[in-house]
Amino acid sequence: MIERLFKLKERGSDIKTEVIAGLTTFLTMVYIIFVNPNMLASTGMDQGAVFVATCLAAALGSLVMGLYANYPIALAPGLGLMAFFSFTVVGQMGYSWQVALGAVFLSGCSFFLLSIFKIREWIINSIPVSLRAGIAAGVGLFLGFIALQSAGIVVDNPGTLVTLGDMATWPAMMTALGTLLIVALYSRNITGAVIIGILAVTVVSVLAGKVEFNGVISPPPSIAPTFMAMDLSGAFEVGLISIVFSFLFVDLFETSATLIAVAQKGKLLDKDNKLPHLGRAMMADSVASMAGAGLGSSTTTSYAESIAGILAGGRTGLTAVVVGLLFLACLFISPLASIVPPYATAPALMFVAVLMTHSLVHIDWDDITEAAPVVIAAVSIPLSFSIATGIAFGFIAYTGIKLLSGRYQEVSPTMYILFVLSLLKLAIFN
Repeated sequence: MIERLFKLKERGSDIKTEVIAGLTTFLTMVYIIFVNPNMLASTGMDQGAVFVATCLAAALGSLVMGLYANYPIALAPGLGLMAFFSFTVVGQMGYSWQVALGAVFLSGCSFFLLSIFKIREWIINSIPVSLRAGIAAGVGLFLGFIALQSAGIVVDNPGTLVTLGDMATWPAMMTALGTLLIVALYSRNITGAVIIGILAVTVVSVLAGKVEFNGVISPPPSIAPTFMAMDLSGAFEVGLISIVFSFLFVDLFETSATLIAVAQKGKLLDKDNKLPHLGRAMMADSVASMAGAGLGSSTTTSYAESIAGILAGGRTGLTAVVVGLLFLACLFISPLASIVPPYATAPALMFVAVLMTHSLVHIDWDDITEAAPVVIAAVSIPLSFSIATGIAFGFIAYTGIKLLSGRYQEVSPTMYILFVLSLLKLAIFN
């Protein structure tokens, strides 16, 4: 049955290899069960309920991807979209977390429709590779900025907006220690470097009396405070159109980039260098986003950490199924998740920031019409504290610079449409 379902022999794998690959992927991304509840709790959401929602969303998304699309790709709530949800939509714009969940659900529905009608490929192919890289880097810098803020390393200043905080505080020192540890472990190719760093900082804090230890295992907390709490009527407000679009846009490119990277590493592309059954993978991602919003979590998306499982030999959906089952098992470690302080997860955000800014190596820095929009988008996202605003600046800068440089033929029709929509977003919806 397993052979018929996952086609192990056809892809040159076996059950043992797939299980090991699933465990490897899980260890590289399990940090999300600590980061997500901490971050979303800042919006007023119940931390225990978010923990359960995170585990269930990751489990459901990974299981659907494995069983329906048969790809070794795991899913969980995305960090960049989580930051956008918490700090921009709720924190900066003042919407309730219920309305924000409604926007996540609508973006998932939109993603589902785009996958069915194959509009996704048209949009992806119409937007320059350089601009996609700039947006990815900008989201990475946004996460890094949030990490420094949560640790108290960067604080507000009336004269300069931001300045260096007190590095002698416990959160600042632990964030620095955790970041160094994670990067060092990763450089040594140690599986689970991120989760080791988070747990190490937590253990040190417990031993130092900074955090109270409440045990490791217990029955899962109630998901009732967040289950089906999304406000769809509120999400249909005119002012939220750009928010839904931003959730959709970032998820669209994160998913596409992850699928392409994983497919290349796993040699899953066909003779035409295309990913077979791409529609199924995109459908699995969109279903996970809709289900995650219903459970009470920000956008669920495909994880680049899946490449770790690919390198361990994972070639089929059985790898993703193993990841999903392990996330279900995590439901019983809520006491451990509840004691992890924000400064223990800040190093994970810094590390992901490093990985995401790596996309800048693909930029043609000798072509100023390509490089300038990238820098504008990447810098605008963290400094405006808004992914949506950074994306809009990127579209406007790219199209405007190409037009004024006389290179309008390099701009796709879709970019002109996005240029107009971005101007409207800044003029009306900002």
